Amino acid sequence: MLDVTPNRPDLPSEIARRRTFAIISHPDAGKTTLTEKFLLYGGAIQMAGQVRAKGEARRTRSDFMQMEKDRGISVSASAMSFDFGTFRFNLVDTPGHSDFSEDTYRTLTAVDAAVMVIDGAKGVESQTRKLFEVCRLRDLPILTFCNKMDRESRDTFDIIDEIQENLAIDVTPASWPIGKGRDFIGCYDMLNDRLELMDRADRNKVAESIKINGLDDPALAEHVPAELVEQLREELEMARELLPELNPQSVLEGHMTPIWFGSAINSFGVRELMEGIGTYGPEPQPQSALPRQIAPDEDKVTGFVFKVQANMDPKHRDRVAFLRMASGHFRRGMKLTHVRSKKPMTISAPVLFLASDRELAEEAWAGDIIGIPNHGQLRIGDTLTEGEALRVTGIPSFAPELLQSCRAGDPMKAKHLEKALMQFAEEGAAKVFKPAFGSGFIVGVVGALQFEVLGSRIELEYGLPVRFEASQFTSARWVTGPRDKVDAFTAANKAHIAHDHDGDIVYLTRLQWDIDRIERDYPDVTLQATKEMMV
Repeated sequence: MLDVTPNRPDLPSEIARRRTFAIISHPDAGKTTLTEKFLLYGGAIQMAGQVRAKGEARRTRSDFMQMEKDRGISVSASAMSFDFGTFRFNLVDTPGHSDFSEDTYRTLTAVDAAVMVIDGAKGVESQTRKLFEVCRLRDLPILTFCNKMDRESRDTFDIIDEIQENLAIDVTPASWPIGKGRDFIGCYDMLNDRLELMDRADRNKVAESIKINGLDDPALAEHVPAELVEQLREELEMARELLPELNPQSVLEGHMTPIWFGSAINSFGVRELMEGIGTYGPEPQPQSALPRQIAPDEDKVTGFVFKVQANMDPKHRDRVAFLRMASGHFRRGMKLTHVRSKKPMTISAPVLFLASDRELAEEAWAGDIIGIPNHGQLRIGDTLTEGEALRVTGIPSFAPELLQSCRAGDPMKAKHLEKALMQFAEEGAAKVFKPAFGSGFIVGVVGALQFEVLGSRIELEYGLPVRFEASQFTSARWVTGPRDKVDAFTAANKAHIAHDHDGDIVYLTRLQWDIDRIERDYPDVTLQATKEMMV
């Protein structure tokens, strides 16, 4: 059984045992499979649903949208809470597809660490690099899992070099692969002097660890072919000379990443990674807010909404706000102040998630993620407190990169379409702009696949076929500045003006020239590519 040894001994033990983290990777690196195996090891599910399996076995727990189940990709972040040893893990599975990067970015504001999954054959890919940069901006500790070692993979030193060079972070091996591809038989656990052998016969079975006394232990030869023993000794000798030793403080500061090797689909290397998250991952961290920072061990409860998901259960038209607990000990039935509206809210039916499965949450501590079913009162960026007017900061909204106009297939259902679009805008699934002139809506997204997802969800969840059509506009900017200057600006540029779902003024552009002209002609007006979702 793993013990909790908190980095800060003054934290209450319930908070100290929390580990709240996201999994990030390029699409197809095996992130969703790894998530499944985490749940398997945490005792949360009996058999992991394989992404490439058939029928019911394919229904992975972290993918709850119909489109995710059909395609075998994650397009929405989902949260899962479960115990592992003495730890409480709060795991957020993020979309790997770059078209959903904004959802991922927001999710990373709600976690204390990230697990980076890399494909052993492909190394550091483009989306991994982008997500890593987001983690770097937030100084998030990163633990790395090199997956698919049972397939043809690259040289171990090459993989480590590529991570160090591309991501400018020190890499230290926590385990070392023995063989690769068809000859891959397991790993040497460098932190515990253990031999971990993979069981190819049963993908959900965990082979026993074999404790050995260093690389000269004769027991090694009983389990590993002679040529692989020799290779392992040579490689480990080089690794210990060339690579830095594990420094837990450096990991917490985000300067070093320990790397584990394994095969998620074969349940191999996952337990060691989970032990690593418990031992080297951070407990809940302080949260940036105005007018002051929020410490996790404060007595008063504070939490913030980083995601809103509509219709998780198609049978009930529900909207669930994902709330990251920032401080205190929450109990079901508590009255909290909704800071934006200054109104009290009684949280009577909070839920804990196991992806689409939920159970009533009787209590939660700083670090936990709970769901609050509501009818639209809660938005991304909202803060709930026990009374103090605190506003959590740092949850951004980005200008969309693709714009299309959206119309209902049936013109008589325009009002229904408005309701559906506004709901998706509040969920953060898209930007929705109502032009000052003309009818209809302009929908903005980061990636083209989002239009497909939106169209599919509007039809499935509202029974409303929609058409997306090309728009004359190519980007959008939020307008800020002195009130009189902004009024004069909007009056003179009505053909380009729209409002977002919050009612904020947006300038729609066709060319970079439009932006350059505004900067030249209206020096007191600022066009912003991001909007802080702090309300």
